[in-house]
Amino acid sequence: MVGTAATAPKGGWGTMSEMSERFERITATPAYRLFADAIESEIIAGRLRPGEPLGTEAELVKQFGVNRSTVREGIRLLEQGGLVHRDSSRRLSVALPQYHHDRLASRMSRALILHEVTFRELWDAAMALALVAIDLAMTHATAEAIVELDANVALTAEAAGDAARVAELDTEFHRLIGKAAHNRVLQLALEPSNMLIFPTTEPILTTIPEGTGRLIDAHRQIVEALCRRDREAGRLWVERHLRDWRRGFERTGHDLDQPVDRVYMQSVMSRL
Repeated sequence: MVGTAATAPKGGWGTMSEMSERFERITATPAYRLFADAIESEIIAGRLRPGEPLGTEAELVKQFGVNRSTVREGIRLLEQGGLVHRDSSRRLSVALPQYHHDRLASRMSRALILHEVTFRELWDAAMALALVAIDLAMTHATAEAIVELDANVALTAEAAGDAARVAELDTEFHRLIGKAAHNRVLQLALEPSNMLIFPTTEPILTTIPEGTGRLIDAHRQIVEALCRRDREAGRLWVERHLRDWRRGFERTGHDLDQPVDRVYMQSVMSRL
């Protein structure tokens, strides 16, 4: 006898157990997802336009050559994604997708917290985005947008003795600047970081008495610069405002590289 079956040739495939670890199990994509993907591709490519009818479920079953449950599950996915609408007569049509920025921002903010984003990271990103926002707002802000900002400043002045309320209005002020920029991509980019302003600002305003006055003054100067379309002054006051935020954070004794969520929790616990 020459050799045995138990000995693999040198440089060969190896044992069956080794082979089983080399490849991943093949899984088939469910038919309802293929159905949904096919329709979504047509919508994204512009070959199916908002308002255009898709037909009935029965017609789609015939066109795709699948069973009715496959079509129903695929339509459910498309409806959840806002790509398909069903009217009162149960007929299907292509919908104009709607983004829910509050829901998206909330998910993103939770992701930032789970990744233990630090104040330094938050501040660097906020500075970059705020300067872009004020630049665009100088060009695109409407009279109505400026009125909204002015009203926010007035409400902030009225709430001067309430640190939590001022912090909420500060968050809203930055959201309104993003709105005044009239760029939805920028608005979506701003929202997650804006939602993390409150947990860092409220402890500052609680600890530093002059913080609220400086915040209100900066907001007022930014709005006045927008009224004059004074880009240089607007950028200057945005930078001052955010640098004040950072200095205030450091003055409260917090580490710039500390995760943002811990800052707020420490502030809450210190007041109990």
